[in-house]
Amino acid sequence: MTPYRRPISDKAKLIVALCLLLSAGFLATSLVSYYVSRNAIRESITTTELPLTSDNVYSEIQKDLVRPILISSMMSRDTFLRDWVLDGERDVERMTRYLKEIMSHYGAVTSFFVSDASHTYYSTSGVLKTVNEKETRDIWYFRVRDMNDPYEINVDPDMANRDALTIFINYRVVDYQKRFIGATGVGLTVDTVNRLIDDYQQRYGRTIYLVDATGKITLSGKSGLTRQNASGVADSNIHSIDGLRDQAQTILDAGRGAFEYQSQGHRHFLNVRYIPELKWYLFVVKQEDKALSRIQQTLYLNLLLCFVITAVVLLIVCLTINRYQKRLETMATTDNLTGLCNRHALDILLDQQTRDASRHGTPLTSILLDIDHFKTLNDSRGHLAGDEILRGIGRIIRENLRASDIACRWGGEEFLIVLTNTDLAAATQVACTLRNHIETQRHEFHGQQIAITVSAGVAIYRKNESPESFVARTDALLYQAKNEGRNRVCSEPNGRDALDV
Repeated sequence: MTPYRRPISDKAKLIVALCLLLSAGFLATSLVSYYVSRNAIRESITTTELPLTSDNVYSEIQKDLVRPILISSMMSRDTFLRDWVLDGERDVERMTRYLKEIMSHYGAVTSFFVSDASHTYYSTSGVLKTVNEKETRDIWYFRVRDMNDPYEINVDPDMANRDALTIFINYRVVDYQKRFIGATGVGLTVDTVNRLIDDYQQRYGRTIYLVDATGKITLSGKSGLTRQNASGVADSNIHSIDGLRDQAQTILDAGRGAFEYQSQGHRHFLNVRYIPELKWYLFVVKQEDKALSRIQQTLYLNLLLCFVITAVVLLIVCLTINRYQKRLETMATTDNLTGLCNRHALDILLDQQTRDASRHGTPLTSILLDIDHFKTLNDSRGHLAGDEILRGIGRIIRENLRASDIACRWGGEEFLIVLTNTDLAAATQVACTLRNHIETQRHEFHGQQIAITVSAGVAIYRKNESPESFVARTDALLYQAKNEGRNRVCSEPNGRDALDV
């Protein structure tokens, strides 16, 4: 059976090679597509998305946070406020109404004025207190009085609002001769600002926080990456953020630009811009994993599709190869005219059967059939008639043998039959049955009924005999049948002892 192993091995090699080729092609295409898309997304994030988000958030800050600075600036230049102070601060109710109007009209949570002449702190509820340089909570006022900048942004508890932590915009107020006469401004609660930043983050899908000149994160959303203390103020510094600390000072010195850093095993893209009105830096951060999640999912989907397509292609190829392999094997081992084994297949099978008979001592017999006067039939009726006769005999042989028996077309009009586990008497009976069926069968060709006869020789295998010798003895018995007048079966006379000879 050795000649039949090679095609199977070649098929396996072809399947493996095709699998590797398809897998490598699909994998290479998917990975190239993934890396190209990833680089494009990274480029888009750093050059387009984050700068655009930063611009949009800056516009939002202009509206939500810078607007209070403009209100404070307007208050500091308001002629009513300056005239009221210069007129001796009479009629406190007028100042109270003014501050209430500012707060309600512009949507601030508080508005105030502190007079430098009387050190009185005016709020929307009237006179709140008198500021004292020795009072810790009043230090801010004296700092504003002595500074050169027109305003500052400060985070302090608001006594007028039950000590709610508030972002104050403290603006210097000067008279018409530029002399300092007090400080005014408005405030937003830290919680309100945190909610604003949370809104920015949800709207733009980025992490957003504000950083002062020292690197301290002054404001962030409550859901942001920074820690917050019990009062809601961001409690962190970019100098302490893993991956960011090494370039924190470079970022602050640059004031704006695009940066990248690794933190907790993730790559982050950062865009920074300076907000001069707040004197803070706006940090907009996007994590790479979130940006690449879609193309990663696409990659996994592509790989799954590649696996499915490869499996389907290999299945189709395997089925096709098996189909054609079986067809080729059939063509290589089957006589095309009769449907019986051909000479090549019989050589392999007979060699195996003789080995088994010698090894196990089981009887093995052979029958060699030959059509009587076949040449005369071909000459008188033509070769097509002869082919029809051969097909008919092949059909009769198949119908009268067991599945374990072997039948082949041995020559032009000769048929060799090998019967396993069959003694000489039984084999002779099979040969007689076949001869009788063939003699009584009529083969139709072009409307004519053709009758034929066959002669047969029957021999039993002798232990350790070669297949060639076994067939030669059977052939000799066939010729004996022909010499004795044809249409007969001749078998060995000493069949009982044949295996032992």
